[in-house]
This record gives sequence, C-alpha cells and structure tokens, in this order.
Amino acid sequence: MTTIKKRASGNPNWKPGKSGNPKGRTPGTCDVPKLRAAIAARVPEILNKLLELALEGDTGAARLLLERAIAPLKSIEPTQPITLPDGSLTDQGRAVLTAVAAGALAPGQGSQLIAAIGALARVAEIDELEKRMTALENQHGNT
Repeated sequence: MTTIKKRASGNPNWKPGKSGNPKGRTPGTCDVPKLRAAIAARVPEILNKLLELALEGDTGAARLLLERAIAPLKSIEPTQPITLPDGSLTDQGRAVLTAVAAGALAPGQGSQLIAAIGALARVAEIDELEKRMTALENQHGNT
C-alpha cells in the first residue's frame, strides 16, 4: 500500500486558525461606493445614450434597456362577471368549470374562484361543527 504525502501549500508562515490579514482592509481603499456615486450622477446620460444606440439598431442596448430599465410586463386577465347559482357549493363549482369550458371565463380566474369556493366550504364546515357542538352541549346540559 502506498502512502500519499500531503504537499505543503501556500505560505509556510501560515498557521491554521490564524488570519492572513488580522487588521482587515484599511479604511478608504474600497472604490466601489465612489464608483456607484459617479454612475448614479450620470444615469440620465447613460440611459439616453443606450436609447440612442437602441434606436440605431444596437440589439444589445435595446435588450439591456428592455430587461433592466423597464419593469417586465405581466399579462393581465380582464375581469369577467359571472353569476353563480344559489344552490350548494358543488353547484357553484360546476358553474365555474362550465364557464371556463365554454370560454366565458379565463382559466386563471376559474382556478381562483374554485379555490375561493373551497375556502368557503371549509368555513361552512367549521360553522356546521360549531352548531352541532352547541346542540350536543344543550342536549346534555353542558352549557
């Protein structure tokens, strides 16, 4: 069996657990805040130049403007009124699914309505349990 010896790496004066720079970076040597301030002062000029380049056909400048300077566009589904039956929650859920299938309601809106009907069903279930418990307590005299 061969033994692999570990090769010494780095500075021979380095000792495990000791920092190579115990005092850290000296204050004032970092130019990042200065660079950011210089850029911030000229943002309007930079954007105008990017716009000029984009209008001249520079696709890189156009892409940079569209991706970074303008908030991304989100698709919006127009609201669509729907009349739900007065019957059970199941009937209401079926009405929503029928409206989605017929194209009268967007699928995203249908999904949200089904979720809302489901939440309403859970609330109704809690109300029903409370009524039953109250009735049982009154029946057994534990008010």
